[in-house]
Amino acid sequence: MAKNTTRYLLLAILIVAVFILLLLLLKGQEDRQQALPEETITQNDTRDPSQLNRVPLSDYLPSSSNRQIIMREHYALSYLEEHEQAEWVAYELTVEEVQGTTERTDDFREDPEVRTGSAALKDYYRSGYDRGHLAPAGDMKFSEEAMSESFYMSNMSPQKPSFNRGIWRELEEEVRELAVENGRLYVVTGPVFGNKIQKIGENGVSIPESYYKVLLDYTEPEVKAIAFLLPNAGSKKDLYDFAATIDSVEQVTGIDFFPALPDLEEDMLESTLDISVWIGDE
Repeated sequence: MAKNTTRYLLLAILIVAVFILLLLLLKGQEDRQQALPEETITQNDTRDPSQLNRVPLSDYLPSSSNRQIIMREHYALSYLEEHEQAEWVAYELTVEEVQGTTERTDDFREDPEVRTGSAALKDYYRSGYDRGHLAPAGDMKFSEEAMSESFYMSNMSPQKPSFNRGIWRELEEEVRELAVENGRLYVVTGPVFGNKIQKIGENGVSIPESYYKVLLDYTEPEVKAIAFLLPNAGSKKDLYDFAATIDSVEQVTGIDFFPALPDLEEDMLESTLDISVWIGDE
């Protein structure tokens, strides 16, 4: 009799455990759908595909050290007055947006939405540094408004010409290729400052020691993430030599990049580096 009771008790515990596991799995799937929902396009829909079911930027923004966050139509940024540039710029990049044909404007100008005043064009004059885009103009070809927004000085950072026109440009092109291959990506880009900070211009624009770019592919069947951390200098190395975990970038920046994700999934994505899922057999 005691053996039967024990057997029934173990069976009951097993049933309850399976039930709880199913509830957790369903909850995780629900959280994912609520955080970053899938894009739905019908065959007869005549709207701009890049605008269908766009995820609000506020649903996946990184943490901000000073909460001077500017929400644009096509990207968001957190501005650091002490460095006169953004600590991060975040946006979604879809395959439809990559295929845009809007021409580059080079309309560099101060950002009227920075309440403390942004860097100015003259800060870079004869400094020896490029006005390096954080959200690149090449990612904003899908509309004239997006292209124009990318030239606010709040989106610029002092980059060495050999870096901006070399491996950084290569990384920007790689991101666009990855967006095409994966359908859409969530992109966060920003500077990393060293202990001894040099500045340029009357407004004192800080020169970053390095730059990061964080990518999240949050679409099934293969949710994945990767980061790149590159010194502000020219390089002939392979781009993926600079691949890193998101956790390692969080350590040097103090930024929590995807706080809206379910905790277990965030931990897994940010601690893992698997280059093969991004470049396949290349």
